[in-house]
Amino acid sequence: MKCFYHPDQDHHAPPTFLLRGQPAPSPEGPVRAELLSKGLAAAGLSLTAPSETDSPTLRKRLEQIHTPRYLRFLETIYARWQALPNAAALVAPNVHPCGGASHYPRHPVGQAGWHLHDMACPLSDTSFQGALASAATAVAATEEVMSGASLDSPSRAYALCRPPGHHAGPDNAGGFCLLNNAALAASVLREKFAKVAIIDVDLHHGNGTQDIFYSRGDVWTGSVHVDPSDFYPFFWGGVDEAGSEEGKGTNVNLPLPLGSDGETYLDAVATLIEQLNRYQPDAVVVSLGLDAHKDDPLAGFNVETEAFVALGELLNGLSQPTVVIQEGGYPTEHLSANLTAFMRGYQRS
Repeated sequence: MKCFYHPDQDHHAPPTFLLRGQPAPSPEGPVRAELLSKGLAAAGLSLTAPSETDSPTLRKRLEQIHTPRYLRFLETIYARWQALPNAAALVAPNVHPCGGASHYPRHPVGQAGWHLHDMACPLSDTSFQGALASAATAVAATEEVMSGASLDSPSRAYALCRPPGHHAGPDNAGGFCLLNNAALAASVLREKFAKVAIIDVDLHHGNGTQDIFYSRGDVWTGSVHVDPSDFYPFFWGGVDEAGSEEGKGTNVNLPLPLGSDGETYLDAVATLIEQLNRYQPDAVVVSLGLDAHKDDPLAGFNVETEAFVALGELLNGLSQPTVVIQEGGYPTEHLSANLTAFMRGYQRS
């Protein structure tokens, strides 16, 4: 299986984020890529860099999932922010729209509050460059799968993406995510396949992915995650969120109690795969989170490393062309081993 990563992703490396009101070291930094790369190497896999990290084609594809004004914001906000008197070194909002606000502001502070939904996405002068490299990595893996989709065996590829993407919606960043790599992969797959499914096994609900495809019937979305009543992203991810309009019935959420163990987690993933198969997609995107591990800095489940072997085996049962997009999983002594474990199960014949 071919795996992709571009080192320009390191350009997004904010040192801190706001955690329970306190500045804290950000767990979403370049060290994640180092640890995940080691995990791939231990599984006998190497990384290939996409040939480019920005192009008119990539920009056009991003406009299929994100609004043009949001993409302009990401590209231009840092310079406009720095022109403000007494501006901080990182773009971070101090006001957010609440109560159904509809007026889109012109001022950089207002735009930052509009587009950055929480305090986990501070932007530096090179953050957009890093996010584009992450998106380009997702596209490279997707194009690899599409080029091999006519083979007898399922075509598969893995994209080591950071910043991750599944909390980024059409018009907003959130939860360390700037551009939605999984949604981008699904959109590119739609250029070849009539029906695509995204299965999200990250600790957190993929609210951005859900938002992008909620009223569409051509992309099924399903997520296993900690119950948002007790966990980020708090406001999305309930069982009652089933899609709307043409997408009615094509969004499935399986929230689990905080602290659920590996058996409960894997049972839910198996159930989600059953529902995915009922949709009969032509291709699949896996939003792979390794933050379900019990020692993850953002831990909400109580999953051991060996459970990721079983997770890989479950997803290995999918017969469709599949792109695996890295979402969460943050630095611990176990992160490399968690990805190795997943790949052991996923590549098992």
